[in-house]
Formats: sequence, C-alpha cells, structure tokens
Amino acid sequence: MPVEVIMPKVDMDMAKGKIVTWYASEGDFVTKGAPLFDIETDKAAMEIEAPDSGILHHPAPEGTDVPIGKPVAWLYAEGEAVGAPPASYGAEPAAASPAPAPVSEPEPARAEAVAPAPRGDVALSDKQRATPRARALAREAGLDLDGIPGTGPRGRVQAEDVQALLDRAPAFAAPVAFSAETGPLSVTRTKGGTGTPVVLIHGFASDATSWAPLEAQLKHRPIIRIELPGHGKSPKLRIANFAALVKDVRRAFDDLNLEQVHLVGHSLGGALALAIADTRERSIASLTLIAPAGLGPEVNGDALSGICRANRPESLGPWLRRLVADETIITDSYVRLAMAGRADPNLRAAQSALAEVLFPDGVQAFDLRAALERIAVPTRILWGKQDDIIPWHHALRAPGRAALHLFGGVGHMPQIECADEVGQLIKAYI
Repeated sequence: MPVEVIMPKVDMDMAKGKIVTWYASEGDFVTKGAPLFDIETDKAAMEIEAPDSGILHHPAPEGTDVPIGKPVAWLYAEGEAVGAPPASYGAEPAAASPAPAPVSEPEPARAEAVAPAPRGDVALSDKQRATPRARALAREAGLDLDGIPGTGPRGRVQAEDVQALLDRAPAFAAPVAFSAETGPLSVTRTKGGTGTPVVLIHGFASDATSWAPLEAQLKHRPIIRIELPGHGKSPKLRIANFAALVKDVRRAFDDLNLEQVHLVGHSLGGALALAIADTRERSIASLTLIAPAGLGPEVNGDALSGICRANRPESLGPWLRRLVADETIITDSYVRLAMAGRADPNLRAAQSALAEVLFPDGVQAFDLRAALERIAVPTRILWGKQDDIIPWHHALRAPGRAALHLFGGVGHMPQIECADEVGQLIKAYI
C-alpha cells in the first residue's frame, strides 16, 4: 500500500497549510527523513521531511491550501501500481489513497523512461533548499534562490546567506525572478479640460501619482497618464530590452487614437517619450523631457537598486531622499505612502528585473542622442543641477534647437521640487 504524506499540524490554531515548495518531483525516489516540501500557515513556515522512503506521486501543486490531516502526496514502492490522482486536495474528503488505475503492460521504451531512481538515491528537484526565512527574504528582495550559495547543512540557504548577498552585491548583480503577467498597460485620464491632450509618462520605480503636483498647473487640458510595465496598475511584463519596452509603451500610446498630443516624460519616461516622438512625430505637438535617460551612460545604479530592494519604510526613505536636493521634501509620511504602493514583492522583483535589462552594471544600456537630433517638434529639456541620479550635463548633448532649462537647488524630480516653474514652462508650449 502507498504511504500517505499528510498535511501536518505545526501550531495549535492551524486549520490548513499552503504548499510553498516541493524538493522532489513526480516520479522521484525520496528517502525517509529527506526534506520533502515547505509549508506556510498564518503563524509559521516549516520544512517537512519525508515520512518514509518511496517514489513520489501526485504531489499537491505549489500554492495549494490543504487542510490538516489530508494527503498532499503518496509514496509508492518500486513496481507498485500507481493510483489515479485525486480530484482535489482541498477541504473535500479524500480517500486513504488514490484508487488504483487500470494497469496495462507498458511498452519497453516507456518502461525504461519512467524507471525509478535506484533505492538510496535522493532524486530532488533542481530547486535550491532554503529555510523559510531565507525564502521570505529572497522573495521580498526579488532574488532567485538558485543563484545564492547556501552555508547550511547539505547546501541549504540560510537567512544570513541572503542578507549577506544583499549587503555586498553591486547594483542589480543578483539574478531576479518574478511572476510575469500579461495585458495592456494602465492608462488613466482626468475629467475635464479642453484642447490638445497632455500625455504623461513617469520614471522608473514611480507611477502615475507622481504627476499630481504638476497636474495642478495643466488642468485646463485633458491629461492622460501611461504607467510603465511593472509599475502602478500596469501588468508586470517580462521585458527583453529597451526596444521591447518602447514597443509596449508605444502600443499604449497608439491605442489612444489621438491626432496630436503634448508629450511629457520624466527620467526613464523621458527616454520613452523621446523614442515615441522619434517614430510618431506627426502626433507630437510638443515634447518636454524632464531629466531624461538615454543621453549618456552614467546613472546612479546604487540608488535604483536600493529603491528596488527596499521592503520597509526605513530602508526606502534614504534612497528616496537621494532623488531630491532638499531632503525635507521627502517626509516620513511620504515614505510610508510610497512603501505602501510598493508592498507587493512581485512588483519590486519585476522592477529589479527591468533594471537589470535597462541598467546593467549600473549604466544606461540605451542611447537616444541620435533620436534627439532627428526630432523637429518643439522640444524642451528640464533638469535639476543637483540631480544625483542622472548627471544634468547629459543635457548639453542636445541640439541647439532644443530649449534647455536648468534649475539650481533642484534634484532629479523638478516636477515635484519646483512644480510651479515646470508647469509654467510647459504651459508656454501648450
């Protein structure tokens, strides 16, 4: 008879547990006492060992909630007929073991393909062993455990291993994993306003709400905001390179079906606005670039990486204050609000993955100077002379027909630090 692997009770109030990770896969031979799977409850996280030796069959899918005492898998002896998989691992009653399925004589080639591992071998999956705390730390930081060497027994990754990597890793050096999504980018509009719309594209690790101080200056026009992949309410897309990112944002722009717009972009959003203007010039009435990326290789990779990794207000605040010249602008309440918008570990991981692609080794991996030379529409570049993220002197590479406005005592966020002045300059165009 197969041995049931049941959901154990690890605390007094536990009613069910979530299967987080299996260390063995369907058809693997495991030995008694070997790590088999991790579970999470409302109060605890724990690694569960195999109750006996055998060949693993019908493991509950990762992410499944299974009530206490219900089976999560079965261990079969070599040569034992394998029963059919259960209909559900949920709260519905489960049989003591799956009902045996009709057994037919296998073809020789298939019998060889599914032959179990020799007794005594522990055929674990490729997943790295790790303590629940290490998994939580890695998940919060958007790190892939497979890239972290473990110092625990049998190479198990400890929480200290993850923390040590975070403490010493250069910007975006660690491999990043996230759950990719699909769908169109988030596009929001204000009510009211007349005339040619203003389209806003925010910067990296920001979202549409960052435009609020500037929008007060532009409310006489219709305002449309496009949120980047993995930011705000947009899906967490897997982006291969800058060209792929441009394609996704340009698709959202094209879907607006507008004859002309005043296009405004900040930082990474400025680079994307420039790329869109380069290919959709007939649709652009004016172009405003605020501290745009893409005009030189330098970028503060440590700050971008720190923002991506931060998982609490105390670690996020110092990096946010690097964005502005007057740090008092970034209050504790502002930091807490910003962290609330970044609470999802998968969002932070998606942004870290995007940063790896766009800013490898802490440099800008795309160059838009030629595009800026080609643009003939009225263009203004606005930059703070105390910008600690992208050097303002990149603006000096712009052609003479582009207007340049430099603000003293302003950092990387002119649209927030001096919103009135920026608003007046944009209004002069529109």
